[in-house]
Amino acid sequence: MKIAFLGLGRMGTELATHLVTDGHDVTVWNRTAEAAGPLVDLGARAAREASDAVAGAEVVVTVLFGADAVREVVPRGDLPIAEGALWIDVTTVSPDDTDGFARWAREHSVAYVHAPVVGSLAPARARAMGTLLGGDPDAVARARDVVVWADPARTKTYDTPAKAAVVKLIANLAIAVGIQGLVEALRLGHSGDLDTAEIISALDLTMLARTAGLKGPTILEHAFADTQFSTDLLTKDVRLMMRTSDSALPATAAALATLENAVGAGHGSADFSIVAEPDAG
Repeated sequence: MKIAFLGLGRMGTELATHLVTDGHDVTVWNRTAEAAGPLVDLGARAAREASDAVAGAEVVVTVLFGADAVREVVPRGDLPIAEGALWIDVTTVSPDDTDGFARWAREHSVAYVHAPVVGSLAPARARAMGTLLGGDPDAVARARDVVVWADPARTKTYDTPAKAAVVKLIANLAIAVGIQGLVEALRLGHSGDLDTAEIISALDLTMLARTAGLKGPTILEHAFADTQFSTDLLTKDVRLMMRTSDSALPATAAALATLENAVGAGHGSADFSIVAEPDAG
């Protein structure tokens, strides 16, 4: 299959690697050209421009920073995706954004599926990602052959791209509120003379057990440079949640304030669990 893959950040690189190693004809593009190097070494071709990457592609996959980046590259860039091709956008965006992208795709006779993923780099590497597929059923069926990083048992389908976008925001809301709960548990525990290890161990008995299990080792080892999900990306997603919801989200708002403080303190590229550090912002 001839595939154009646009966006080689941490997640994009992991996903594109599977397509290359599976033997597909993959052309990659990234704003920072050197990011393509490891994939070229595996057999991909690198394009200098996004328009060059999509020439003749049956499938175009976008994994960009956010909706503004997608708009700049695809609709505003009038990306010359071939008629009848499939566009799979993995980028976390709002439901309104997907409506606009779907409209552009229809106007250009392109099939569009919104396919955000749920999980971090380790499950991406292991082809164990939760994956949300939203769009026309025929387009979703085509997309299943491309999203080889998906765990079939953790793949959910929706009849519109917008529904997939909302579910992705819900998934990331759980992450944001979970880490906010862990931060506040640490504050409460420290005020009672418990050390961090004792608090994280105690959380095994609580509803915060999953968050503590996933991020406890990172916090205890201060290994925030091993970024699985960056603070700036989660902050961007939480802002989308706040704009999307018709109702108040007070716990999410508290998480957003914590994340924004960390980004303001210069920790945007660190793993989001850095917010558990007392001096993170």
